Amino acid sequence: MNLPVVRSTLAPRTPSTPPLRSASLLALAAAVTLSGCSSLENMLSGDKLDYRSAAQAKPQGLEVPPDLTQLARDGRYQVPGGVVSAAAAGAAAPARAATGAAVAPRELGAMRIERDGTTRWLVVGQPPEDLWPRLRSFWQDLGFTLTTDAADVGIMETDWAENRAKLPQDFIRRTIGRVFDSAFSTSERDRFRMRVERGSQGTEIFITHRGMREVYVGERKENTAWEPRPSDPELEAELVARLMVRLGAPEGTARPAVQAALAATPAPAAAPRARRVQGAAAASLEMDDGFDRAWRRLGLVLDRSGFSVEDRDRSAGVYFVRYVDAKEAEKAEPGFFTRLFGSSTPPAPNRYRVFVKAIGDKTAVSILNANGSPDNSEVAGRIVERLVNELK
Repeated sequence: MNLPVVRSTLAPRTPSTPPLRSASLLALAAAVTLSGCSSLENMLSGDKLDYRSAAQAKPQGLEVPPDLTQLARDGRYQVPGGVVSAAAAGAAAPARAATGAAVAPRELGAMRIERDGTTRWLVVGQPPEDLWPRLRSFWQDLGFTLTTDAADVGIMETDWAENRAKLPQDFIRRTIGRVFDSAFSTSERDRFRMRVERGSQGTEIFITHRGMREVYVGERKENTAWEPRPSDPELEAELVARLMVRLGAPEGTARPAVQAALAATPAPAAAPRARRVQGAAAASLEMDDGFDRAWRRLGLVLDRSGFSVEDRDRSAGVYFVRYVDAKEAEKAEPGFFTRLFGSSTPPAPNRYRVFVKAIGDKTAVSILNANGSPDNSEVAGRIVERLVNELK
């Protein structure tokens, strides 16, 4: 259990420090009183999220209302086999396409949650270009700064942020903490990625979480360092529920639907469904899934594992990614994770292509370099091992 870290920003008082005046004391008391009322209100409301981005929010440019202009359409949103127009997507939304037995949908009017094994996503009966401005404002209104806002690729990613709702609401926090808020920290940071894809019945939205935590290191535990922590499915589900409410679903039905999808965890497979392939020209793995399911599962794993997806081409079966290998980063700059939230510049990521190809009822995944040639290097091998561990 990680205890909150208290970082005091108060200077020690010296004999030369002038005493506080009555007016200052009254102002401080009033601030403490108001902050205590605010804390009580937050406790009663039971809010689980109170994010503040690690970086200072930059001024946003003037946004043109979506009814006056539309984002440029891009072929990378399209389903292989033809263009899906807004009219066609809207007409197809009420009609459910036949799906495999592994997919379990939960209908909520124009929205529904679908599950395929441990993968869950939201389907909205509107085209991506109509939803994009609303998705952007959703993150900004939650207190996040977007570091990636790429409509052409269908990726939004937030900056690292702290969930202040995790801070303890004891007497000290309700008094001093509300006045000197920066003195308290949860020792955890979160980052979220939203991937938007055009489907045959509207828009498919995937939300994935990445986390870091600050831990004590050294023989005497005198220093701290940041290390990755597992993704949190409950945080992802909470954000999906809030997004559904933001898009018009009643809260009383959105949350139960999300919780039901989260609770419906399938039994573990008797044998791993992904394995490394030896002897190939490129570092490779094999998945016991057809192409559609493999493409979806692989995309979520890339999102959760720290890859930056720059582009994707489903018709060609290629994810274009950037990746910083942890071992190489530590060799180049020791303490990379320690300075993750500092001012130092992280090492430049390398570019790779993750090639996905259907082979009968299975799917092969190979690592290619930036030029599209097979990559069988040590780093490519570690990428494959990481993907296999996540896809099992």
